[in-house]
Amino acid sequence: MPTFEYVSRYPHPRSEVFAWHTRPGAFVRLTPPGMATLVEGVDDLSVGTEVVLRVSHPIVAGLLPDVGRKRKGPVGFPWRVRHTELVPGERFVDEQVSGPFQRWIHEHHFAEGPGNATIVTDRVHWELRTLPARIANPLVEMQLSGLFGFRERQLRADLALHARLGATPRTVVVAGASGLVGTQLCALLTSGGHTVRRLVRGAATGPDAVAWDPAEGVLPGDALAGADAVVNLSGHSIGGRFTRKHKEQVLTSRLGATSTLARALAADPDGKHLVQASAIGYYGARRHNELLTEESPAGDGFLADVVRQWEDAAGPATDAGVRTAFLRTGIALSEGGGALLPQVPLFSIGLGGRLTDADAWFSWIGLDDLARAYVHTIVTPSLTGPVNAVAPRPVTQQEFADTLGRMLHRPSWLPTPAVGPTAVLGAEGYDQLVNTDQRVSSGKLSESGFRFAHPNLGDALRHLLMR
Repeated sequence: MPTFEYVSRYPHPRSEVFAWHTRPGAFVRLTPPGMATLVEGVDDLSVGTEVVLRVSHPIVAGLLPDVGRKRKGPVGFPWRVRHTELVPGERFVDEQVSGPFQRWIHEHHFAEGPGNATIVTDRVHWELRTLPARIANPLVEMQLSGLFGFRERQLRADLALHARLGATPRTVVVAGASGLVGTQLCALLTSGGHTVRRLVRGAATGPDAVAWDPAEGVLPGDALAGADAVVNLSGHSIGGRFTRKHKEQVLTSRLGATSTLARALAADPDGKHLVQASAIGYYGARRHNELLTEESPAGDGFLADVVRQWEDAAGPATDAGVRTAFLRTGIALSEGGGALLPQVPLFSIGLGGRLTDADAWFSWIGLDDLARAYVHTIVTPSLTGPVNAVAPRPVTQQEFADTLGRMLHRPSWLPTPAVGPTAVLGAEGYDQLVNTDQRVSSGKLSESGFRFAHPNLGDALRHLLMR
């Protein structure tokens, strides 16, 4: 049976590193978005507990026979895993119960290293069902090498963040917890030992969920009780054709959620903070060669109008003395969703390229740095008002295309015709979301002490694409 081994080292005590793995959110943080989703079970290493994953990575999915079958829930293929051994502080083992492999055993070993550091050894044994070993084994080993490299970088950066910010546990209420950013933020908080209370529309499932109706301004009176901070990520996705209905949903969903939370905070402001999602759309779609800071004036267009009203809706909280920060987010990069997801397949088949003018500025941020920026803002009293959540090194559209092409070993010379994005988003959607030119400064966030794990585009793409 083939064996893969990966050794990683962390400058933190073994007890701390092992404890991190036992907390809710650890699986989410160690799994690249879009690769696998936890659909049944919880983060619990106790012997005998099982989890069911929905695996969607093409290498694993290609080994299964039921491609294309209609399913409810996340797209992918089921993989049931059971924890079979646990020695607290030293090791745990999980094995496949059913799934794509004939056998799968994953051993996690924790040892003390020099200087009170921790050495983690991951050892994976596997057997495949169908493909000949000479073909499948190199593919599996290549994928495992990329996966465990991702896990090492992720864990190293998360542990460093928690160490810098201190161990004081906090209770954080999160609206929009199920979205791309919210999922990672909640996992980052809980794996760091903090408590998350999720505001959910519809029936509340799970002990950490509270039902609310932001469209009607309904929030239970005790929803924010004992909270140290509220993070508002709630709002209808801006992706989609810019019809009148879509634009109305984009605006009203944000105003309803923000005003509901702001009124609740104004009624009980003591010791609480509001960290509010916002967007660099505030500055308008095109501000060629301007360096845009938080002091720059608002721009024109639909999204600029939305962001102005969105931030203004928090007025009751700020007027009541609640520290409020607006994270004006750039283009969040992730293979699990957002602007990057549709580009990767095009580049993979050699048809990728820049989306607009070659010299147009593209202000981006990696999904994991964005989640860490939210946590940093929660615990940093000096951060108030607008805060640009972008990487410190924006790139031009051509630089972005060239860098992504290099990561995927594909050409990047062919510009994407505007007719494609316009057909999907409409003319106004293309104008506001694709044909943009914004060079945005991260100075305020950096000067507050935030450390980017991936300040360069190449490093960020290498991480999230598991290269």
